Amino acid sequence: MTLANEREHSLKEFRSGLKAPLPLALGVISFGMAYGMIAIQGDLSFLESTLMSIAVFAGASQFIAIGMLMSGAGALPILLTTFMINSRHFLMSASLAPFAQRWKLRWKVLLSFLLADETYALTISRFSKNAPSKYYQLGVGLNIYIIWVLSSMVGSALGPIAGNPQAWGLDFALPATFIVLVVPMLQNWRDFAVSFVAGLLSIAGFIFLPGKWYVTFASLLAAAFGWGLVEFCKAK
Repeated sequence: MTLANEREHSLKEFRSGLKAPLPLALGVISFGMAYGMIAIQGDLSFLESTLMSIAVFAGASQFIAIGMLMSGAGALPILLTTFMINSRHFLMSASLAPFAQRWKLRWKVLLSFLLADETYALTISRFSKNAPSKYYQLGVGLNIYIIWVLSSMVGSALGPIAGNPQAWGLDFALPATFIVLVVPMLQNWRDFAVSFVAGLLSIAGFIFLPGKWYVTFASLLAAAFGWGLVEFCKAK
């Protein structure tokens, strides 16, 4: 492949990545606006709320951090809690790692920062059927990042007059969006079985485990269950 053809291919992949999250934009916008409204009502300034979205870029963690700030929690409990919530990124990154082995470190660092639930779902679905492309993942990640930051800014601007965003159901927009992403990826009975087990473990963990450990608990055990299913089928 010539240099010109390589550049054209990279640009095509990047554009495909930019377009891929558009059907999910409404869910991200709703969740981002809900965060911005809650942040302002939690006594953060417009600038502080926006800088958190720019620097942290982790919706669930931002929601939890705002709630803990409002309750008077200190910096260390907030850091530990948000780390625990985002520990699922270790699993997502490990899943994507085989596709990124030949990419340079600067690409891995950039794409790691832009990794979100939607980015992972779209990227792993694409890479499982097509040649992996860092430009595609970059396009997906940038699109979602920009939408998140802008929507949280809009929410922060509307916060003083919007009332409680949870009354509108905006807080469920992103989970609903992710469900829409996951369901089409279930291709066989093993996928459905692992998803079902993950759901049951999440519910059990939510009931019996403290904090947000149920996220990591369910993810690890469901992944182990999936691995066991694959090995069992191979043995047969």
